[in-house]
Amino acid sequence: RVTLNSTDCYIVHEIYNGENAQDQFEYELEQALEAQYKYIVIEPTRIGDETARWITVGNCLHKTAVLAGTTCLFTPLALPVDYSHYISLPAGVLSVACCTLYGISWQFDPCCKYQVEYDAYKLSRLPLHTLTSSTPVVLVRKDDLHRKRLHNTIALAALVYCVKKIYELYAV
Repeated sequence: RVTLNSTDCYIVHEIYNGENAQDQFEYELEQALEAQYKYIVIEPTRIGDETARWITVGNCLHKTAVLAGTTCLFTPLALPVDYSHYISLPAGVLSVACCTLYGISWQFDPCCKYQVEYDAYKLSRLPLHTLTSSTPVVLVRKDDLHRKRLHNTIALAALVYCVKKIYELYAV
C-alpha cells in the first residue's frame, strides 16, 4: 500500500449537520476542487452522481468533437469528391459545436481537471474503509492540456475545411 499525504486525498463525508447539509457538501466539493487535491472522494450519493454525470457529459463533448472533426477531415479522402461534403460538412459543424460548448461550459470549471476513477487497484490505495457509504464517487486529477489542444486543433481544422468547402460550393 502507498501512503497518501494529506494533500493527496480529500473526502467529502456524508455527515448531516442541520438543514443545509447538501449546500455544505457542495461547498466542500468546490473547495476540494479549487485546492487541486489528487483524489477527491465524494461520499454523498446525490452530489457524487451529479459530479460523475457532469464529467461524463464533458468527456462526451470532447470525444464527439474529436471524432466528428476527424470524420470531417478524412471523409474527403475516402469518398468521391461529389459526395464527401454531405458527410464532412455536418461532421465539421458538429465538431465545432461540441468544441464551442465544451469551451463555454466546461473549460473554466475546476471539475474538468478530474476524471471518475474506476480502477479497483487504484481505489484500493485510498482510505475508503473510513467511509459510511458503500458507493462513493472517486475523482482523480488529470492533466487535460493535451486533450484540450487535441480537440481545439481538430475542431479548428474542421472549421477551416467547412468554410473553404462552403465557399467552393456557393461561390462558383
